[in-house]
Amino acid sequence: MITRALALVLAAGTLAACSRATSPTLSPVRAAFDAVPAPDSIGGRPASTAAPGEGTAGAGDSLALSRGEVAREVAEVFGDSALADAEPSWDIDVRSYETHARVEHYVRAFTGGARSRFEERLSRGTRYEPMIRAKFRAAGLPEDMYYLALVESGYNPHAYSRAAAVGMWQFMTGTATWMGLRVDWWIDERRDPVASTDGAIRFLTHLNEQFGSMYLAAAAYNGGPTRVSRGLSRFADDLEGMDRDDAFFTLAEQGHFKGETRNYVPQLIAAALVAKEPAKYGITISPLPPLVYDSVRVGPATPLAAVARASGASLAEILDLNPMILRGVTPPSASYTVRVPAGTAAGFDSAYAALDSADRKAFERIRSKKGETLATIARRHQLSREQLAWYNPMLRTSKKTGALFADQLVLVPSADVVAGARDVPDPKVERYPSRRVYHTVKSGETLSHIARRYGTSVKEIQRLNKMRKTIIRPGQKLVVRYR
Repeated sequence: MITRALALVLAAGTLAACSRATSPTLSPVRAAFDAVPAPDSIGGRPASTAAPGEGTAGAGDSLALSRGEVAREVAEVFGDSALADAEPSWDIDVRSYETHARVEHYVRAFTGGARSRFEERLSRGTRYEPMIRAKFRAAGLPEDMYYLALVESGYNPHAYSRAAAVGMWQFMTGTATWMGLRVDWWIDERRDPVASTDGAIRFLTHLNEQFGSMYLAAAAYNGGPTRVSRGLSRFADDLEGMDRDDAFFTLAEQGHFKGETRNYVPQLIAAALVAKEPAKYGITISPLPPLVYDSVRVGPATPLAAVARASGASLAEILDLNPMILRGVTPPSASYTVRVPAGTAAGFDSAYAALDSADRKAFERIRSKKGETLATIARRHQLSREQLAWYNPMLRTSKKTGALFADQLVLVPSADVVAGARDVPDPKVERYPSRRVYHTVKSGETLSHIARRYGTSVKEIQRLNKMRKTIIRPGQKLVVRYR
């Protein structure tokens, strides 16, 4: 046992000495960092840096154990502290680029002015890190591409951009559906950390196979494959014989990429550098419990509030485990698998069957009458027009009067269903509409009166409506704020 343990420690030391793309150690944001100005140039690989392939273990090496296997074996013999002093490792090449101006800039940003945001996002990511790394490892992709989600969204399942990219991996609707994710009125799997990670893996695998480099794949993930392909063709002579990872930096130096894409890979590298050595940079990570859950199958139109009652969980817990369910209820057209807290699936079916029928009912179904509008029906059922519209996206109205056509089925949601709904735009659109709040001026009102009512200022209302003066007239429609 002692002989094998010593051999394992020696093997661990040998593996730790390997440079460039080795198996990673587990670590102990896009919009948040885009505002940080970057240097104008990237620069090439430093002359003192090892060339591609130097310092890596070759095919003839006799070590039979991977770094991860060595770590597990040593931990079994000596405990987890045995490798506490081991050098960090990455399975993407960060050491070759850590002295590039843009990488250094983002290291300073993440450990300086953006430190608190960086720490917050790294801490949030610890909940998903084991799942993401396991999926990347199983797919044969570098585990440290985990940090791509930090750059994209700060590991926020509900992140969305002005261009309508949604979720932790920031998928547009078209790309998401191409990658096999469900995106419709009821379900948006871009918000699901598990399903969206599968989608990201499929997309990155495709891009890596196309371009032969994870850094070019990352650039294509951000800026589009066409942009990368054009750059490789346009600068083919300059790139001949060059390491494919280096090709990203060359294309960026030539000004081929737009600013966001030019900074994207340096942010990824800087994030990986800092996150793997938090103590070195004075970064504090507050780990969260890993994402764990059970799954149960429920019928169509099942309120999440009922799922919560049957599993003994709070509605907030069920919403947290099922961020892809948009309307507080499973889709009305088919049964659906939902997540419940770990350990609660065994008795779920019997507990659900024992619920009062009112708790399991999602909708009252009524028929529209001539002259009715969504607003009038909503008021009758103590709902807002917007809340009623969440469950009736296909209702037809008269263009002339705005009234509903008669005899249409209208789903009126229960209070429990509305309580679990997310106020999100149509997930199928490629660009979110402006979410303006309007006010129609009534006789006798002034701008100051309207501003107080909506918690804003006269100057802000003037700015939103491009008004030079404060004069208003009855019937005038004003934008009073965005929400």
